[in-house]
Amino acid sequence: MKVLIVDDSPVMRKVVRRELNRLGVAEDAMVEAADGAQALELACKLPFDAIFMDWNMPAMLGIDAVRGIRAAGVITPIMMVTTEGEKGNVIQAIHAGANNDLVEPLSPEDFAQKF
Repeated sequence: MKVLIVDDSPVMRKVVRRELNRLGVAEDAMVEAADGAQALELACKLPFDAIFMDWNMPAMLGIDAVRGIRAAGVITPIMMVTTEGEKGNVIQAIHAGANNDLVEPLSPEDFAQKF
């Protein structure tokens, strides 16, 4: 399994990495991006089995990266990881092409259930 972790916060990328490790994903199977623009480039260039995407980032918002990834024809499952847990935002993410969402702070139970 190869996973793309997208977040402008190195701490949050580390949290997601830790949870993925707990679920059996190897360290060398995880690739990181610090913003939506990097995520879009990587997702269109490399095959991933899952993408964990933050919403609020510089250069390109996660929601815009999701739209770009889907517009490029990439069908990799995308999980929005965000503090933006309002129902309207979740609906917006799903309409943009996200498959699911995780609301920060992350709990191991929620992470395991939605992954």
